[in-house]
Amino acid sequence: MLSLSPFYVKICLISIILGMQEENMKLLFTNATVVTMNPAAPVLYNADVSINLGKIESISEGAFPKKTGEKPDRIINCTNKVLMPGLYNCHTHAGMTLFRGFANDLALEDWLFNHLIPAEGKLTPDLVRTGTILAMAEMLASGTISFSDMYCDMDIVARAADEVGMLANVSNGVIGFDADFDYFASKEYEQTLRAAEEYKGSGRIKVDAAIHGVYTSPPGVWAQAADFAQKNNMRMHVHLSETATEQKNCIKNYAKTPTQAFAEQGVFDIPATAAHGVWVTDEDIAILAEKGVTIAHNPLSNLKLASGLAPVAKMQKSGVNVALGTDGMASNNSHDLFEEMKMASLLQKYIMEDPTILPASEAVKMATVNGARSQGRENESGKIAEGYDADILLLDFNTPRQTMCYDPVLNLAYSAGGRDVEMTLVRGEILYEKGEFTTIDIEKTLHDARTAKKIFSEI
Repeated sequence: MLSLSPFYVKICLISIILGMQEENMKLLFTNATVVTMNPAAPVLYNADVSINLGKIESISEGAFPKKTGEKPDRIINCTNKVLMPGLYNCHTHAGMTLFRGFANDLALEDWLFNHLIPAEGKLTPDLVRTGTILAMAEMLASGTISFSDMYCDMDIVARAADEVGMLANVSNGVIGFDADFDYFASKEYEQTLRAAEEYKGSGRIKVDAAIHGVYTSPPGVWAQAADFAQKNNMRMHVHLSETATEQKNCIKNYAKTPTQAFAEQGVFDIPATAAHGVWVTDEDIAILAEKGVTIAHNPLSNLKLASGLAPVAKMQKSGVNVALGTDGMASNNSHDLFEEMKMASLLQKYIMEDPTILPASEAVKMATVNGARSQGRENESGKIAEGYDADILLLDFNTPRQTMCYDPVLNLAYSAGGRDVEMTLVRGEILYEKGEFTTIDIEKTLHDARTAKKIFSEI
């Protein structure tokens, strides 16, 4: 008798599941509490949501049958469960997941230049792939359906995200310290160009241009990158005013803040996401609002590195789109965006001494609607609405943590966590359900990550 290994059997099962999903199964989520993120009807109770061909086909309150009398391939009973849009991680370094717990409790400049960058010198494309897949597994299991990545080997990151089925905006943050550094002769430019060609028209994988920061390249490079992005209809991703040292040195070197310096070189003349924005001035905020820049707020990373706290409430009041990010795992240790939601809200209440500032609904909006806007996906995702992509989460509220629920939006912002996510769908495909991944060989990924740990433990 032919004996098959457990690994081979699992691969066969995954292939079968993927084959089924490629046929775009029609799904019906029934009896759900639906947090739509649609101001006209923010929460629906005892509602049914039909998914077909990767899209949200219909939303209705009442019993089946629905609008089309077609029988779904699968009916999912959502009693005591909540459907919501998937979450957007608008600033992370996915491959850096291999450095979770590496060189902790240090100031940013010390941590970055004396510890992290030397360790990153040992990275290979295979290691970046391992770290990225490990990150995606964690993100899917905690409700993130899309991420904006700024790291190295962006073509590897793009390919991994494409294989897994997540949405991703990928970029390589250009770093070049020499005054005569040429962006168009850099590996970052070459990788961006190659990835843009490979994923042209993809929609799911978007290729962005990126500048690491004002302190890691000269102004001429920023102008080159901005010009390239504009001519190729790309978005821009930058680090901005993360630390007081960065802000102070930029003013010393250029007589301008990082926001003003970038704006002068055309960096914000294209759709842009700026991570952090901790030390921005009122004048900076006015520029960001005028230029339509998204701030990717990373509260936990900023707290861990003691970098300060972004004036999010002031930004929002001025009309700046504020989304959420986790940053890399070496400066956060968790990809759980529910943690970022809660922290973002509570910190603004504390510093503004006003409990009404940044309410629960705004915190959830930052992780969904605002995140989709940051990535240029606001017309297709970020809400549960008919015709939108089926990028959705199912959370179990039949638990001790969530049973007492007077307002599901409040629970999502203040008591939910990634551990409550039961199912994650991207464009109608179930990528994660009850601890199982349909497109990730999690045992292999964990094995590869443990092998990588041995390399970095020797540093």
